[in-house]
Amino acid sequence: MATQQLGEFRNLIDGRLVASSSGATFENVNPATEETIGVTADATREDMDAAIAAARRAFDAGRWAGDAAFRARCLRQLHAAMVEAREELRQIVIAEAGSPILLTYGVQCNSSIDDTLYWADLAESYVYEAALADVTFMGAPQRRILRREPAGVVGAITPWNFPLYLNLAKLGPALASGCTLVLKPAPDTPWSATQLGRLIAEKTDIPAGVVNVVASSDHGLGEMLANDPRVDVVTFTGSTATGRRVMEVASRTLKKIFLELGGKSANVVLDDAPAAAFSGAALMCTHGGQGCALTTRMLVPRSRYDEAIGLLETAFRNAKYGDPTQPGALQGPQVSKRQQERVLAHIEKGKAEGARCLVGGGVPKHLPKGFYVEPTLFVDVDPSATIAQEEIFGPVLSVIPFTDDDDAVRIANHSIYGLSGAVTSADEQRALAVARRIRTGTISINGGMWFHVDTPFGGYKQSGIGRENGVAGFEEYLETKVMALPGATPNA
Repeated sequence: MATQQLGEFRNLIDGRLVASSSGATFENVNPATEETIGVTADATREDMDAAIAAARRAFDAGRWAGDAAFRARCLRQLHAAMVEAREELRQIVIAEAGSPILLTYGVQCNSSIDDTLYWADLAESYVYEAALADVTFMGAPQRRILRREPAGVVGAITPWNFPLYLNLAKLGPALASGCTLVLKPAPDTPWSATQLGRLIAEKTDIPAGVVNVVASSDHGLGEMLANDPRVDVVTFTGSTATGRRVMEVASRTLKKIFLELGGKSANVVLDDAPAAAFSGAALMCTHGGQGCALTTRMLVPRSRYDEAIGLLETAFRNAKYGDPTQPGALQGPQVSKRQQERVLAHIEKGKAEGARCLVGGGVPKHLPKGFYVEPTLFVDVDPSATIAQEEIFGPVLSVIPFTDDDDAVRIANHSIYGLSGAVTSADEQRALAVARRIRTGTISINGGMWFHVDTPFGGYKQSGIGRENGVAGFEEYLETKVMALPGATPNA
């Protein structure tokens, strides 16, 4: 079946681009226009079973796990193929995720593609085997070798908010480490995965079965990955509620898990901070607020509360949003009607619990098509209110007053999450002191940006388990083996 649509409709299973075994497809909808832009093969449980079997076979019987130089070469081939197809990938991310085009020149497309070279280099440079110091056991000298080996078959379940980036953030280190992979993308953004499958099949020497892409409208196929004993590692990015389910199912076979989950990050502005710290808060509406590390709680000193609210109101009323294909828009639509309705329900909950909705709070009248929500500013928010505790994944900021630094730290840590955050102060050492007390995996100080492919990213508490990116992220896909031999190391 030939297709003229923007993205690849077929799945990649055991080296072949294939339709669903049932022949079924599901629609891909552009959230900015509400129009169907094409279809994707709707994989079945039989298709997922075949993909897992292929990945298992490729790991156990192929050369992939044991040949780091070959893996690096293949990853560089994939990088070259993605560079060639960069504009196609950009248009896919804009069309199916509703991503503002500006973001695709960074993490949504360009930098994600180029990060593949980091994983290719690491595949070759990582020290997989090294000697430990000699020891004596029961009076006899012993030599020991510490070895790191690929963990096996990886089941990767990815979300819709940064689809190309997150697909590559899992595929890159998993492949570089020597693992094989079954990728199950979110049904809202399937082409950011299936297009990668096509490039892998047509433009690289990656062997059949090493990468399998299984798109489906059936969320149960992701649970298959967590449950199947042939899968050794599950990596999941998404909501904390779904992460709990993944962890529960994966526990049946005690497989390794990496979970990058939700956040309710606090932006702490201390009383000596410049006014710009308040004005810039509307940036949390970027991509419709659909980012797990966005600072959706703003903690403001009571001594500057009126000033802060005035600046925030101006910033939110002037926030640029709308058609994601326009260069000036940082905020596009929510990814789906379902997500739009979820955000609007949280806004109504905030009003019902007594917070004051100062700006926004509804569907913009000038955008009759598309799943848009107005940039929304809540003030006078109780730290325990639903909108201050639950991840909304929308353009909604909750402003919370605090009395002093200790109170700010207490409120920032009053959350089940611990993913990211920010602290701003005219005194860098004061900001560092506050940041060190906030229990999060990453934190920005005075506007510093931690995000990079070599930065381990993940959270404390219910924001997840493990780290993505960097050497720490690479090692999530490795097992540790220790080998011992009798006698002392020669010439030691």
